[in-house]
This record gives sequence, C-alpha cells and structure tokens, in this order.
Amino acid sequence: MEGLKKLENVQKIIELMQSHGIVTSSSNANSLRFLADLTLLLVSPCHELDVDAKCELIIDHVPKFSHVFLEEAMQCTSEQGAEQMVNTDCDDKTTNAPFQKDLEDTAMVGIDDMQRANSTLEDFCRSYFMFHKMDPHQPQSIFRFLPLLSFTGSYIYQLDNLNEKLLHPSVGKDRSSYAEYNVLGSYICEKMTSDSFRPLCICVFTLSRVREEFSSGVEYWSLERKLCHAHGSKQEISVEDVMRAIHLKSFDYRVLNPLLYQLRGEKVNDMHMEFLSTSEFLVEDDVLENSFNILRMFNGIYGASAAPAMLAKIITEAEEKYDSLLKALDPELSLNYQKRCEEATKEGGKTSGPSLGTWSIPPVIEDEELYQSDVLNSKSTIPEWNT
Repeated sequence: MEGLKKLENVQKIIELMQSHGIVTSSSNANSLRFLADLTLLLVSPCHELDVDAKCELIIDHVPKFSHVFLEEAMQCTSEQGAEQMVNTDCDDKTTNAPFQKDLEDTAMVGIDDMQRANSTLEDFCRSYFMFHKMDPHQPQSIFRFLPLLSFTGSYIYQLDNLNEKLLHPSVGKDRSSYAEYNVLGSYICEKMTSDSFRPLCICVFTLSRVREEFSSGVEYWSLERKLCHAHGSKQEISVEDVMRAIHLKSFDYRVLNPLLYQLRGEKVNDMHMEFLSTSEFLVEDDVLENSFNILRMFNGIYGASAAPAMLAKIITEAEEKYDSLLKALDPELSLNYQKRCEEATKEGGKTSGPSLGTWSIPPVIEDEELYQSDVLNSKSTIPEWNT
C-alpha cells in the first residue's frame, strides 16, 4: 500500500502542475512523471533544508552539471542502478529499511476511506446479518465483528478510490487526454493486481472464498478501466465484458459476507450467496464520474434507441432468477429480507406504489461530454440575486 500511496501522490502533483499551467494535458507522460518526482523530492523533509534552500541549491548547482559529469555519475552508480539510488526522503534508509518492509506488509486505511465505507457497512448489517441469524438491532451482534468488517470495507474503498482516479479525463479536453491517463495509469495498474490485497490477507484472511472475491475485485477494476476508457474514446465495447463487469461489480459485499462466515466459524452457504449475488446485480450507478454503468455501456453498443430495451430484457431475466431463489429461501428469512427491501425502498424516497418499488429506466445520455460539462458549469455558476 505504501507504493500505491506514492503513485497517488504522483497523480496529485501532475494534476496540480496542470492547474497552475506548469504543464499541459498534451505533455509526454514520462516527462510528467519526472517533473512530479522532482516536485515530491523538493517538498519532502530533508533535515534543516526548507523548500527555498533546496531551490537555491538547484539554481546554483544544476547549471554546472555537464554531460561529462552526468556520464561519470551514471558509471559510479551502474553497479546498483541509478534508479534504485534515488530517494525522496533524506533520512537514513539503513535504519528504516526493516521498518519500510514491515509497512509494505501492513494493511492501512485512511479516515476518508472509512467514511466512504460507512453506507456499505450499514446496508450490509441490515441486509445480510439476517442470513447469519444475527440481529442488526442488537449492539453486541454489530460490534463483535464491526472492527474487522469496517477495516476490510475501508481497505477496498481505498483501492477503489485509486482506481477511480484513472477514470477522470478532463471534461472538454481532446481525446488525447484518455491516452495520457492510460499511460500514466500504467504505473498504478501494475499495482492493481491480487497483490494489492496481500497485506490484508497476511493480517486477516484464511478462507479461500474471500481470496477468490479479492480476485473478482481486481478483475472488475480492470474491466471498469477498459470499458470506461473504450466508451469515452468511442472504441468498440464487448457485450461479454459488460455482462462480466456487472456480475462482478458488488464484489465488496461478496468479500464481507464470506468474511463474516469465517469470523463466525461457519461454512459458507452457497445458496444464500447466489441469492444475494442476484440481488446485488439489480443495483446500478451514474455517469457523471465516468464510472461503470450498464445503461451507458449498452448505449455505446446498441445506440440510444435500443439500449433501454436491452437493459429491460436483462433486468427481467435477473428478476425471474431473483424470484425463483427467493422462493427457495427459508420462509421466515424470505419474509425478513422482503421487509428489509421495503424499508430500503421507503428510505430511498418511494412512498407509494408497489412495496418493493418499480424499475424506471432513465433517458439515455447521448452526448456525455456535453452533459458533464453542463452539470459542472451549473455547479460553478454563482446565481445573480435580484434586489
């Protein structure tokens, strides 16, 4: 995770340089990475040297670095490799090396990620605890397992947030911005593998089912990047990839659920997992942040006129499977889950009509760039008050 945090800082510095006009979106990705690393070096602590002192040193001495000098410097470091010798921290690494290795194997989360995970955890407790014969209204049921569930959910959101940073080509920029994000994103994508969860597995998990769901999460992030970038750059989209992604999308619930089985020392109930997975399938997302959304993907594949009908077909098939699995549940569990669905429907603002709500497919957004630009402009516009 330490390496992922460093790459996230690189991305923030590049965005900051662009906002200050230091670089442009058309700048070479390797040049952007070098300038970002140099900036991080300047702002990193180095004993008594402040930023002004560092800048003065660069201004005074870098012009004296001749080509001959740099060639000799490369030869001096050739045995270990110049790249490995570069540090952005002037502290003594000989004493910190063991601690650094420990950090790489330690799962850590930030407060923002914990806050983002809250809504998922609340819904998980209220919707999934009943499948474990646990009462979500009893504090002892919640707090017995909450620390580990919360930490795991937050860890997933931390990685998800990093993945989302690769889905933000600037509104109004030309299509080269997608290529820029793809090149820059390769640094992060190399880290977004099953090894991303290695520190968490070392600390927590023994159940193979949990590790399998981690792999599903990594696959989903990869598909999300592939589909959203292809959609944004008007490239061909695979229906198979879309359907695979929608089935993998709620993998965070499918991590927490077998984790709870593990914590309780119980065997995973595959029938319950299949039912809940089908229920998760019937949940969708929006378009403003360029995140994965089945309707916008169908729009790219079938066109605006046919996309809603194709989505309705998929929903109908999923609902038929959902109804079949619902009838196979224990009657009391089935009734409790339907009551929870009714609660969630009312909490979502639906106060009339069927108790479980109805599907309403929104209008297809044909020109997403125009839509995104209009929304962002409306948020930035200051209203004029008449006096």
